[in-house]
Amino acid sequence: MTFDEMKNILSVITDPVEKLELVMELGKDLPSAPKDAVCSEISGCASRVEICHKGNRFYGNADSALVSGIVAIMIAMVDGKTPGQIKKMDLQKEFLSLNLNLGAGRLNGVNSMIRFLNNL
Repeated sequence: MTFDEMKNILSVITDPVEKLELVMELGKDLPSAPKDAVCSEISGCASRVEICHKGNRFYGNADSALVSGIVAIMIAMVDGKTPGQIKKMDLQKEFLSLNLNLGAGRLNGVNSMIRFLNNL
């Protein structure tokens, strides 16, 4: 699912709990990274998060359902893009436009993922 598709679906859900349930569902469909992908553990996240890439294809995983969904969203934002294209994006603004009710700890993790992606 593309980021725009995710954003469209999330935009019609008004209940914050239902939004987070959908985010958790999105995390269930994360594809596994190929064996030759470059993987990095993201520091600054409360959960264990790994983002991998092979060329301009991105993969990831996390050890909690909600964070897996957040990783799925982040990956959908950047999948198929070059590091230069990612640097030109406002990933934080795009993520915040989803209006997810996340606590400070989860938002710190999101910011750590954004820093990682901006520094590829």
